[in-house]
Parts: sequence; C-alpha cells; structure tokens
Amino acid sequence: MAYKVLVVDDEPQIHTFMRISLEAEGFEYLSATSIATALKQYRSHQPHLIVLDLGLPDGDGIELLHTLRQQDKTPVLVLTARDQEEEKIRLLEAGANDYLSKPFGIRELIVRIKVLVRDLVDTSSGADLLQFGPLTLQKSSHQCWLNQQEIALTKKEFALLVQLMSHPGQLLKQSELLRNIWGETHQEDSHYLRILVRQLRKKLNDSDEQQLIKTEPGLGYRLTDLGPP
Repeated sequence: MAYKVLVVDDEPQIHTFMRISLEAEGFEYLSATSIATALKQYRSHQPHLIVLDLGLPDGDGIELLHTLRQQDKTPVLVLTARDQEEEKIRLLEAGANDYLSKPFGIRELIVRIKVLVRDLVDTSSGADLLQFGPLTLQKSSHQCWLNQQEIALTKKEFALLVQLMSHPGQLLKQSELLRNIWGETHQEDSHYLRILVRQLRKKLNDSDEQQLIKTEPGLGYRLTDLGPP
C-alpha cells in the first residue's frame, strides 16, 4: 500500500523537491498551498500523514492543526523556521507529532516520515493485553481502561504506556523512550517526553501523587502502583 502524504507549504520549490523525494520512496504525494486547500485535500483524500508548514498565506498552520485535532489523530509533522523551545513546546501541546526546523535535509525528513508511518502499523511484539494495577491496555484495538473506565489516548500517549506496561517497575531511560517512540533522531529531545508524560498523567489522574508514573530525576520513568490495594 502506498501511504498518502499531504504536504502543506506555499513555496513551489519545496513541493518540487519533496514530491520527487517522497515519490521515490514509494509515497503518494498530495499538495496544498494554504489552509483552505489543505482542508479540501484532507477531506477528499484522507492522507495517512501531513507535513505542515506554519507560514501559510491564509493563516498560521497551527490553526489547521487545531482544526484537525478536533476530529482526527492523523500524524502531523510540522516544518518551522521558529527555533525557540517555547514554540516547539507549543506545537507539541497543540497536537503535532513531530517538528523539523528549516532549513532541513531531505534525508532527515524521510526518516521522520517513516517513523510516523511505522507508528501507524506497529502494534509491537508480545502479549496483546497488558495489565498493571488499575490499568488495562489492549494493543490490537488501541484501547486503555483505568479502573475499568475506558480513556482516550493519542498514538504517542498509547505508545508510551505500552513501553511502561511492558516493563512494569523497571526504570526506562529517557533516551530509550525517545528512541522507541520518536526514533533515532530524537534521543536528546527530552522536552518531547516531558510534555507527553504530563499529558498522560493528566488522563490517568496521576498529576500530583505520581502513583502510577514515577519520575526518576535525570534518568527516566518507571511504572509503579503505590495506590491502595
């Protein structure tokens, strides 16, 4: 199956070299130059992945990201010339799966796209049903229950919980989690993990006491069950 990649950028030269590169890798290339045309392409073709530039003629690309996240979990890789950490955190909190600062190399772009596509099909090895304390997780159906109540998780939140529940009680290093969830190019991007852990804790009602996900400062995280039996 050829995965459909929608590239949203208003620079013709970007589309020229990205189309050649992505089609050479076997992807089906879709293009848009504005938020309005991107929404039309998205609704008509249902791409598997979106590469989104922020500087668009009819608005900030993050507006499109907010619109998509109201109804969909399609992976979004953001292209940005804004290199401040606060901006990157804002993008991740808005629902971006990854970002790449301009100027970028096409090989790095391809690697990051392949990692996001891999997440679409990777159900991980091992048991399909994982249980630990009040948590139950089924990988094949992408479902999670806390105290028998189903909770909705994003792909990245689900992937993090799979990692933790597959190794209950064990310390998982930050670099290991970053590599397994985002790929080799993100082993130093600890803020990705901090944001993701914060989001997951909120959904697990674990924000203050750390009864489920325990932080080991400077090292990583472990899954614990410190709550009442």
